[in-house]
Amino acid sequence: MLHRLQLLAAAYFFALLMTPLQLAGCAEPNDTNIGNDRLRSLQQAAMTENQAAWGHWGNRPNQYRHWNQHSNRLIPVYTFGITLNQWREQGSKYSNAEALKTLYGVVPTGTLNPHADYYDQTDIYHLQLQAVQQGYRHIILLVFDGMDWQTSHAAASYHQKSVPYTSGRGRGLHFLDDYRTKTDFALVCTSPLLGNAKLDVNSQTVDSSDAQSTGGFDVNRGGHAPWAEPTTTNYLIGGDREQPHTVTDSASSATSITSGVKTYNGSINYLPNGEQIVPIARRLEQQAFKTGIVSSVPISHATPAAAYANNVTRKDYQDISRDMLGLRSVSHKNQPLRGLDVVIGGGWSPDKTEDSSQGANYLSGNRYLHQSDIAAVDAERGGNYVVASRTKNRSGAEILSQATTTAIESNKRLLGFFGTQYDGHLPFQTADGNYDPTDDGKGIETYTKEDRFENPTLAEMTQAALTHLSAGDNKFWLLVEAGDVDWANHANNIDNSIGAVLSGQAAFDVVMNWVDQHDAWDHTAVIVTADHGHFFVNQDPATIANAGSESP
Repeated sequence: MLHRLQLLAAAYFFALLMTPLQLAGCAEPNDTNIGNDRLRSLQQAAMTENQAAWGHWGNRPNQYRHWNQHSNRLIPVYTFGITLNQWREQGSKYSNAEALKTLYGVVPTGTLNPHADYYDQTDIYHLQLQAVQQGYRHIILLVFDGMDWQTSHAAASYHQKSVPYTSGRGRGLHFLDDYRTKTDFALVCTSPLLGNAKLDVNSQTVDSSDAQSTGGFDVNRGGHAPWAEPTTTNYLIGGDREQPHTVTDSASSATSITSGVKTYNGSINYLPNGEQIVPIARRLEQQAFKTGIVSSVPISHATPAAAYANNVTRKDYQDISRDMLGLRSVSHKNQPLRGLDVVIGGGWSPDKTEDSSQGANYLSGNRYLHQSDIAAVDAERGGNYVVASRTKNRSGAEILSQATTTAIESNKRLLGFFGTQYDGHLPFQTADGNYDPTDDGKGIETYTKEDRFENPTLAEMTQAALTHLSAGDNKFWLLVEAGDVDWANHANNIDNSIGAVLSGQAAFDVVMNWVDQHDAWDHTAVIVTADHGHFFVNQDPATIANAGSESP
């Protein structure tokens, strides 16, 4: 009876999450107030003029979009249900020469700082293990891909319609303001071990014999905190000739978070010597934890991939998906992995005939998760997964909810596969809650009413994952990625960037409310962080705050 009530409650929650557009069927997005959308107008003008007094991307104040890649800014981590006291007791690796040598193989030039009060991404991995050792039964990791302090500060200013803080943890977003349980805040360094290594995707081999560590963090050049950094430096984007510390990519940084090691850019749980490493989800499944990933971008992109798969390159999407679903892959030819219990995210997109980066076994078709692999795992064909995928004229939220119930009742795993024609990601939410992106470094994406209706939101996918993983009072580990924050920052689109943070905030709310509803704070650890930063300079945050107050 209790099991039935849980399913009914989940269905009711999905109904509450459904947007008015979904409840109405295929209604058109609300375009009536676009002319009053001040932030959208700011983005349009900045792109047209390539200049904006209120902010810019990169280290050239007179150019709005000079830099569209990552940076090595220190990034924030927020915890709920668990503190960072152990980090403080042990001290920062960046204040200890031996710890740095263990981390990087050498003590990187300029990196040793006796006064360091920032930590390392690998510490996030150890924090998760610490939680398990302390008896926590639910570990939930939310990664806002590409959300550095400046990104969340801009979003908080817009959301609050004021500039709510100038340093520290801040306030004005739900994950900044939530004190319902014990909570903590710190900064971490994201620098990798080294840049791209020589590799062979077909043989899954890596050659870094001639490579030396190029990672590190110089506090005198990068700033002791992101709000205190010198905004004109080129150090944080890897352009300082005297101190050229390598800037991380998402694969290396995600591997640090989920496997606790420094490695080369592009690696999915491979060390530079070619050794495979076992990420935390696979470690925990050996301890009877159920495991899952949710993402607003393709499921085999770097961050969700690093939660479970092994591959010498993040670009081998089809094989990464096979690892995640327990199929034979190029890195696990003889003995496939068990596979995650829940995989929900993007990747639904037009087929691609060729993709040389994926090696000789690439199959013409969907580049992220091939149609034949979906068929191989589909429960209706004898596989382990109940499959929910984007379907014409069907509500994405409803399809996912029904598949979740079916998977629980049939004791099967859950695969949700959604997205748009724009490389498989979910529709980008803009800051005002509409889905009407304007011009940026990648052009303009225009979504149809079907794109909105036939896809669930990140929050709805998160609810499905929690409902499935917690059925039967299981122990579980879950990664939720707001991947569109990164895509927006790469495109130098402040409207999309803030919208993506707010979309991720809605997923955070689902997580926190789930813990409350299950009275589970004594054994649940929620960790909110990013994998790296970008280089948006919020020159005049009051302008963004005013845009929030002027938007409908």
